[in-house]
Amino acid sequence: MNTMQITTGRRVAGAGLNIVPFVSVDHMMKLVLAIGIERFLKDLAGYIEEDFRRWDVFDKKPRIGAHSAEGVIELMPTSDGELYGFKYVNGHPKNTRAGRQTVTAFGVLSNLGNGYPMLLSEMTILTALRTAATSALAARHLAREGADCMAIIGNGAQSEFQALAFKALLGIRKLRLFDLDAGATRKCARNLAGEGFEIVSCQSAQEAVLGADIITTVTADKQRATIVTDNMVGAGVHINAVGGDSPGKTELHRDILARADIFVEYTPQTRIEGEIQQLASDHPVTELWQVITGAAVGRRDRQQVTLFDSVGFAIEDFSALRYIRDQLARTGLYQGLDLLADPDDPRDLFGMLVRARNPAQHAAARA
Repeated sequence: MNTMQITTGRRVAGAGLNIVPFVSVDHMMKLVLAIGIERFLKDLAGYIEEDFRRWDVFDKKPRIGAHSAEGVIELMPTSDGELYGFKYVNGHPKNTRAGRQTVTAFGVLSNLGNGYPMLLSEMTILTALRTAATSALAARHLAREGADCMAIIGNGAQSEFQALAFKALLGIRKLRLFDLDAGATRKCARNLAGEGFEIVSCQSAQEAVLGADIITTVTADKQRATIVTDNMVGAGVHINAVGGDSPGKTELHRDILARADIFVEYTPQTRIEGEIQQLASDHPVTELWQVITGAAVGRRDRQQVTLFDSVGFAIEDFSALRYIRDQLARTGLYQGLDLLADPDDPRDLFGMLVRARNPAQHAAARA
């Protein structure tokens, strides 16, 4: 553990203004395990819900993307008027063929008043956790009461996080898994063994959805695909559509959208990237924050088909960074990163180079 002390994660005490707390991948893993994965997911969902309840205070804009035939690199910024946060994230489905992650990310949380970063963090693992926490939070407001069985179609890097979040927030105990790559399904089932699930590995998407109260689609291919067709979705099902998250990339047949009540994070972004890019630009949707605050109705009855068209939004990353910041003082799981210039005189930046060239002379002058 790092021995530096911090106060509420906002300012490093006993160190120069050059030092910024940095949460590495190793520290993130240790932090998650120290808190407990399910407790972490529940707490993180609480932070996301808290920020969704104050939706109006945030700056909101679709993420800024650089798209190519191979994938996308995106920046996701937001601010609540006091703090500023952004995430750098990529999505390159073909990376796995070269032993690389499809998604990698890091993020920064800063003081809006002085512009100084107060946290730099890995967000590859954290994004998987916040995506799962957001999915389960939405389902808690939209799925049928008593739901206990979920189909997960697409058993890659996100699948275990989704399963554990739905267990932590909704009590899901039965999982039906399917992936075109049977090895991915075996991996998912193996990783979740001993976590309290009843797991069935299926041979098709059609088999996976049988008896499921919730259908989670979380595939990675960057293409317009039909993972679930209308005849596969029975009355009362809640669909958690996670994989469709960029222009031209969808997972659900359009007929499902036509008969489902659709809930989104931020409409202007989801129109571009989500399942609803298949629909007319004026097709009615409801933003999740409206359901959380009671401004709109979520599930009306047990027969209603609900769809959470999840693409990920910057406020969720802001919430995740805020949550991590608040864990640092208690856990010490970070390191101090010499990130910012901190001259003796704020007007004398060049003097730092002069003193670095002759450190002994500078030390003697100060003695």
